[in-house]
Amino acid sequence: MSSRHHIDDFMRGRIIGKIEEGRKITDVAREFDIAHSVVSRLWKSFKINGMCSRRHGEVVLEVRRLQKTDISYYQQKRNRRTTAQQVANQFLAASRKQISRKTVVRHLRGGGLYARRPVVCVPLTRQHRTARLQWCREHHNWTEQDWACVLFSDESRFSLSSDCRRQLIWRESGTAYRPENIQEKDRYPTCSIMVWAGIMINGRTRLHVVANGTMTGQRYIDEVLLPHVRLFRGAVGDKFVFMDDNATCHRTLAVQDCLDSEGIQRLVWSARSPDLNPIENVWDTLGRQVAGRNYPPTNKNTLIRALTEEWDKLPQQLLDNVVQSIIRRLECCITLHGGHNRTDTFL
Repeated sequence: MSSRHHIDDFMRGRIIGKIEEGRKITDVAREFDIAHSVVSRLWKSFKINGMCSRRHGEVVLEVRRLQKTDISYYQQKRNRRTTAQQVANQFLAASRKQISRKTVVRHLRGGGLYARRPVVCVPLTRQHRTARLQWCREHHNWTEQDWACVLFSDESRFSLSSDCRRQLIWRESGTAYRPENIQEKDRYPTCSIMVWAGIMINGRTRLHVVANGTMTGQRYIDEVLLPHVRLFRGAVGDKFVFMDDNATCHRTLAVQDCLDSEGIQRLVWSARSPDLNPIENVWDTLGRQVAGRNYPPTNKNTLIRALTEEWDKLPQQLLDNVVQSIIRRLECCITLHGGHNRTDTFL
């Protein structure tokens, strides 16, 4: 846009908004391809009387003030779950001027805010973040050959009814994994089954369905370690490393004795770190494949059959790609000082 071109009211509002967000006048002028003097004049006029003067009169930025106020709330980690109608009601109470929900949505979108579902992640305390950061730094020097000997394993639950997650938040594009946009959640849905599996470069275990009851240390030995993990230990050799998380059933003395007796080296794993485990991406893909079947499962038996069939159909290249992403996961976690990784970028 040339500085000679007409600058409409909406564009003026966007220019003022950018400067209010802390951007430099020079950067804003370059972004909108407008002369520095024009942007500077708009800003000075707004600071004096809240208006942007131009040759043919003045434009009062009432709607712009609405956008500015609410965007600042969202950026300060407040009211991100306020609906557009609630914003309209708040504006009516503050200014005694009626505006529609669609007007609010339109101007929030103009400021770069869109309604999106919050990302669900496990809660992280300061101690968790510190431990994650330390773990990533300790393993940052591992090579691709080192990680190629690791069998990444995990349990996961699949349900007949998925979580609809209808609650929306206002956020900017590309900011899904900022702390203010994340909804931390621990609870699993009901009416589900648990499965276990492991993946590594050029290989995968069979999908094991955990039958009725809870997974105990002895069941972990009998159903997972001996029939599945021990086979990979024999195939890979002394360099084989087994990764599992810190679930209680994984850390019993009986489990550790079994691993020692079988010569299986275990990878020490940082607590609260599912985003570092490549198999989490595979679970997501598996769930999508099952949900996208022509005849979705309607009971537990058909769900088990669908999961088993779709697990076997997953391309090995997909599994190799997510395993190789472990190096980038560590780098991201270090950059975020132990914070949540954006796992959707590792497929």
